[in-house]
Amino acid sequence: MTSTDPLAERPYWTAVGRGLLCRCPNCGKGALFAGYIKVRPTCDHCAEALHHQRADDGPAYLTIVITGKLMTALLYAAFVTWRPDPIVLAGGFSVGSVIVALALLPRLKGALIGVEWAKRMHGFGGAGR
Repeated sequence: MTSTDPLAERPYWTAVGRGLLCRCPNCGKGALFAGYIKVRPTCDHCAEALHHQRADDGPAYLTIVITGKLMTALLYAAFVTWRPDPIVLAGGFSVGSVIVALALLPRLKGALIGVEWAKRMHGFGGAGR
């Protein structure tokens, strides 16, 4: 857990790592999400308030960019190496893109919430800030 001093620096990379694991950025033990990407109002382990988060469109944009870059490189490599039928290529990479995007979205949202928590953004700084 972090210090009780409201101005103490919070561990940035630890919070991001915990967010990538979909865990509370404060304690790393409580679940961050109540559903697929619905953030819990408070941590069920350390009672850290999580309702301050404002990870709205950022995780979706990052998911699109990362999925696009990854799948484009794989698509090129698969086409050059095996020259599959276009319908097989399109079908396989469509399914692959959906799987990668669905796997990345909650993790990137958790990482962004970790950044917000570590930098004391959007109410995560306490009552006096």
